Amino acid sequence: MAAGKRFQAGFGYVGLLIAVVIFGLGSVGAGRILASSDRAEREAELLFVGHQFRDAIASYYLSGPKARQYPATLEDLLQDPRTPTARRHLRKIFVDPITGKAKWELIMAPEGGIMGVHSLSEREPMKHGNFDPEDADFAAAIEQAQGVPRPASSPSLLQPASSSLQLTSLTTEPYSYRDWRFVYRVGATPSVSLPVSR
Repeated sequence: MAAGKRFQAGFGYVGLLIAVVIFGLGSVGAGRILASSDRAEREAELLFVGHQFRDAIASYYLSGPKARQYPATLEDLLQDPRTPTARRHLRKIFVDPITGKAKWELIMAPEGGIMGVHSLSEREPMKHGNFDPEDADFAAAIEQAQGVPRPASSPSLLQPASSSLQLTSLTTEPYSYRDWRFVYRVGATPSVSLPVSR
């Protein structure tokens, strides 16, 4: 009788261990799904914020007494120094949803001023495709990171071509959020009506 009770207790213990393992695996899977969902939300927020910066830079560039001029600082987008009345192109300096900081890498225009921003995060994004048309450079950055050569006749803004007969050199940099460059280029159509705010 004592041996039978021990066998049942041992069997119950093994059953309990199996249940704990299954529960643990389920928890890990649920945690991964939640983390993946959170990261996708942060990426969507980064795209929204980046578009806000791009549209604000476009608004600044296309308006004011000195049109065709990029802002000298991001703060110029909050209060346009070129006008005597309050004119806001951006509501606030947004926090980067990936890093959690209101710090951005500035992309400077050749003629001076800020023409765009990008995240400081070196982390690889989950999103690798299906970008909006104004974000076509992101796909080019993915191709470069994967070592896909591009003919010089269709140059990327990330690496201009040197000759129509040569292929662009391949980059060894991994694809990261830094490649999501929200830049206003002259002649591009902003995605919202201008000005953004006053």
